[in-house]
Amino acid sequence: MPYRVEISPAAGRELRRLLLPVRDRLEPVIMALAEEPRPQGVRKLQGGERAYRIRVGDYRVVYEVYDNENLVVILRVGRRTESTYRRVQRD
Repeated sequence: MPYRVEISPAAGRELRRLLLPVRDRLEPVIMALAEEPRPQGVRKLQGGERAYRIRVGDYRVVYEVYDNENLVVILRVGRRTESTYRRVQRD
């Protein structure tokens, strides 16, 4: 059964701020998490039992997987910087 992908309000704002070519590259990767929430190349983040990140070029998508609910929540989307990995609470 595929997972449902939800984008947090903060991640939605971050996505809208990106240039269209970058968004066009990120969106298919984000939607593919519905079929495989832990694709090849995914990294588990320290400090969070459900937090993961995937790389898409210079950009990172930080998300949490809720297996019991078949849910993937996108928390952050942006260029890789120190602030990309700060703990984000679900909105």
